[in-house]
Amino acid sequence: MITICLNTTKPSNLSNVRVSTMKILVVVAACLALSAGSAIPLTPGDNIHYKEGESRYIWMPDGDDVPQLVDLQEPANKALLNSRNGANNQYWLFTRQNPTSHQVLVNGNINSVWNSNYRANRPTKVIVHGWNSNGNSNINPTIRDAFLAVEDCNVIVVDWRALANSNYLTAASGVPSVGQFLGNFLVWLFNNAGGNWNQLHLVGFSLGAHIVGNAGRQAGGRPVRITGLDPAGPLWGGNSNALNANAGGYVEAIHTDGGLLGIFDRVANADFYPNGGRNPQPGCSISTCSHSRAYQLFASSVRFNRFGARQCSNHQQAQNNQCSGSALNMGNHVLSKRGNGIFGLNTGSSWPF
Repeated sequence: MITICLNTTKPSNLSNVRVSTMKILVVVAACLALSAGSAIPLTPGDNIHYKEGESRYIWMPDGDDVPQLVDLQEPANKALLNSRNGANNQYWLFTRQNPTSHQVLVNGNINSVWNSNYRANRPTKVIVHGWNSNGNSNINPTIRDAFLAVEDCNVIVVDWRALANSNYLTAASGVPSVGQFLGNFLVWLFNNAGGNWNQLHLVGFSLGAHIVGNAGRQAGGRPVRITGLDPAGPLWGGNSNALNANAGGYVEAIHTDGGLLGIFDRVANADFYPNGGRNPQPGCSISTCSHSRAYQLFASSVRFNRFGARQCSNHQQAQNNQCSGSALNMGNHVLSKRGNGIFGLNTGSSWPF
């Protein structure tokens, strides 16, 4: 409690008292604002309190989609960044010959490729997880199995747990390095074992969306298609290392928790806003659920390719599900897919949505 005592027996000092009182009120207001921005949210997964650039804490899903409280002001671990950079990436290969048991491809070790089921004449899909996850996290088998169900392809899961399982700022700071090493690995792989840039599709969720953006740019924008699944929002607004349309031949983003855990603004050639692009998504009551819905919707789109979207004139139309322009399907595995603009659509509340 702050007590303000005024001496009203000296009228000559009244103006000074008013000035002092105003200063105190400004300080009190600032303290209250700071307190609100630093308040710890109590309901797991509920980010209704969050204001970009102001809030210190936010809930994020881990690899099992369980909400974890994140302190956005916790300093990055520089020693960890130096020792566990993108050189620690692991590249796990899955094919129809080994659909659930991975083979490790090692950058610079061509025998690891020759001794694997990798085939240069197949399309290659790359999947990149987000924060506090690894190659076994829910996103990877969900999307991997969808790709292998519809197409004979190489699926490479990028396990970057060495950085992903650190605090959020450390993981976010490591994104450019992880992406650059991934881009260099793909160049090496295609140059030495064969591969076709026009058959390469990179898919990343949350921080992983920004990783595939960096990988695509590192590879000179040659990947024919890149999909960002609810690209991470906190600390990424206006960040030059974020996913953008220069990463590949066709870049798309699926926004499901825009303004909270995901970026709401356009970042790609085609930006899809299912159910308004914000929390709550149908079947979700909390932000972390809406964020994870992006990779679930994408996996369903690969298997069934039935999410017809319509082009919108602006974000407001997309947010209000009032789009009626040209049609473009959200997601799917079609490498020749092209589109540009903002697109809106409605989905169901449970698999396959």
